[in-house]
Amino acid sequence: MTFAERLTEVRERIEKACARAHRDSASVKLLAVTKVFGPEVILEAYAAGLREFGENYVQEMDRKAAAVAHLNDARFHLIGHLQSNKTKKAAQLFASIDTIDTPKLATRLDAELKPLDVMVEVKLSEEESKSGAGADEIPAIAEAIRATKHLNLRGLMTVPPWSEDAELSRPYFAKLAALAAAHNIPELSMGMSHDLETAIDEGATWVRVGTALFGRRKRLE
Repeated sequence: MTFAERLTEVRERIEKACARAHRDSASVKLLAVTKVFGPEVILEAYAAGLREFGENYVQEMDRKAAAVAHLNDARFHLIGHLQSNKTKKAAQLFASIDTIDTPKLATRLDAELKPLDVMVEVKLSEEESKSGAGADEIPAIAEAIRATKHLNLRGLMTVPPWSEDAELSRPYFAKLAALAAAHNIPELSMGMSHDLETAIDEGATWVRVGTALFGRRKRLE
């Protein structure tokens, strides 16, 4: 299957899920997850009309930056954990940091004096491998972001425990939606290749799709 065919398939899945949930398909944005792929994948996706891309690592994006610098309206999101000592480089490379998990991180990013969209990553599972703030930490982080001059709080993001059964993700998506509503936060980044329909049903405004678009990842050398 070509990339164009996979993209059409993903867009059809989004449209059908929105129809089932009685939502406008324009209310769900597709974030193409290009981590561990080379820049040629970004260029192909851009040529096919995609403009929003997700990367997990500051260092990896730094290696790709020169090859995609001419894509003027492409926007890159950091969707992996950000260490506070990498805020300067992250602010240079990304238009959106979707993994804020402490007030300190928000303050450090704001000090880079660059307008950035941000999301708060929320950890809703007990998995030690997952990053993110606890639900009870959201008010302090949101307050810190809203007190900055350069950060725009767009939404909440979460990664539920992996399961082949998309229905097992539903409680996590529902919880994130409830937290966003409680704290007046407008957007929700949740749902990936295997469970995007469930996420849309629970209110996702961003779905992060890698495998369904690009196939299994081959790690960069």
